[in-house]
Formats: sequence, structure tokens, C-alpha cells
Amino acid sequence: DGDVVRQARRNDPRITRLGHTLRKWNIDELPQLINVLKGDMSLVGPRPHALSHNREYEQKIALYARRHNVLPGITGWAQVHGFRGETDARRMRMRVEHDLYYIENWSLWLDIQIVARTVISPKSYRNAY
Repeated sequence: DGDVVRQARRNDPRITRLGHTLRKWNIDELPQLINVLKGDMSLVGPRPHALSHNREYEQKIALYARRHNVLPGITGWAQVHGFRGETDARRMRMRVEHDLYYIENWSLWLDIQIVARTVISPKSYRNAY
């Protein structure tokens, strides 16, 4: 965290071959299971963002802060629809729309679908860098 968070981008020279593979297949998320077991996160929910992004997008996107009324998740409705990765204004608006849909329509069945789609859907692996 900090005032400026430089996110990874497509073809970012900071990303190693191993890091790319871990991110592409969501293996880098496995340590988050500890946070799920501690009760700090959920398997499914809106993905957490850097604090500087929260401050920025709370000013730009209506209802952005509503995402914070539920536990953050390792995966979510936005991710299985391909809205992960860089946080430009359009992608962030779409991500928030999907997060709000999830919050308003939560069900155990929806969570099961999201977990399954996270594993098998090519969309959930898009923009992973």
C-alpha cells in the first residue's frame, strides 16, 4: 500500500516466467486460504483492492464503497466474467457492477457456480498478469 500503487500490466518487465505461471493459474492465491480459515476473507466475494485504489474509486464510482459491506473474497463474480487485472476506469466500473450484482443476489448456489467457473472457465484466467 501507498499513495501510488503501480500494478502489473501486460508484458510488464517485472514479471518473471514463474510469476506469470503462478498468476495465470491462480496458484498465487493459495496462501489466501489462511485468511479464509482465520475469517478475514471468504472464498467468494469482491476482490480487495489497494487502499489508494479504494480512495480513488470511492470518489469516481457510485456505490463503490458498498463492496466493503461484505468480506473480500479470493474469487468473485467479476473475476469469472474476465474483470481482473489492471484497474482502468472502465474495467473498474464493470468490476464494481459485477460485485454489486453478487452482493444483491448472493446465494450458496451462486457461490458454488463462481468457484466452479473460477477453475474451469477461460474468462476467469483472462487478464492474469
